[in-house]
Amino acid sequence: MKAAVIAERGVAPVLTEFREPEPREGALLIEMDTAGLGGWDVLGAYRLGVEFPCVIRGEGVGRLKDGQRVYFGERSVQPFGAWAERTLVPAEEVWAVPDDVDDKTAISMGIAATGALVPLEKAAIQKGENVLILGATGTLGQIALQLARHMGAGRVVAAARSEESLQRLVSRGLADAGIKLGGADDVAALKDASNGGFDVVLDLVCGQPLLSALKATRWGARIMTIGTGAGRQINLDIADLLFRTLSCIGTGQRPPADRRAIWERLLQIDRENKIAIDYLDFSFDQAVEAWAAQVAGPHAKVTARMR
Repeated sequence: MKAAVIAERGVAPVLTEFREPEPREGALLIEMDTAGLGGWDVLGAYRLGVEFPCVIRGEGVGRLKDGQRVYFGERSVQPFGAWAERTLVPAEEVWAVPDDVDDKTAISMGIAATGALVPLEKAAIQKGENVLILGATGTLGQIALQLARHMGAGRVVAAARSEESLQRLVSRGLADAGIKLGGADDVAALKDASNGGFDVVLDLVCGQPLLSALKATRWGARIMTIGTGAGRQINLDIADLLFRTLSCIGTGQRPPADRRAIWERLLQIDRENKIAIDYLDFSFDQAVEAWAAQVAGPHAKVTARMR
């Protein structure tokens, strides 16, 4: 079968022939329709324990032998993955897609939307509170802005490094303000946009942006960190954290049944509120280009039609 294959650690994928997945007990064979890419697919592709050569894992929507449409996350049985004509996935990770949900929505409401919903619910946003999303221009950030509003936030601010993408979020009404990070004084810029101080910060990047955001929060603020794109280590002055709560949250480390329930709840939220997401769409033959787009940081969800 044709597949986007990573031959060895550190090497970019190529589109080539790869062995067929063979049925096994406890796993389901899926004929692929649409595949998605995210940041973890790039970061995780070369981690220890990966068997090479392997297919790009990804998440996707496809069909079982009986024709049922199903979604699955980044949990294909190694060395298989979503970026191939067929893949093999543990049965508990395969979830039926409702008829009224299109492939791209099913994918976006999986890993990315879960990463937004779980920490925002833990933050317990109160009606009218000020919310900051750090790293807001990617798929998870776009969803988080809208979920924060859905949960009752009064002012929602986006912060990231791409001025163009931030302006687009504001012009579409997804954010009340956009703050470009990496300027002469990020702390002052965040404070100016905070309406007296942020009550909740969803931190998708960590590093210096987190330290700057802490100084723009009120007493009682809740800061939820779920990503490390701007650095895994911070030099924290404990005085900036006094009277505030900082939590590091893993959004995917839950049993399959729990993650499925969250996904189904997000599908319902999308039905009621129609969450807007930017996409970069490719064909399967453009898998190498899709990978390069994800590596570059696309400010959109990368997807590909597989047939």
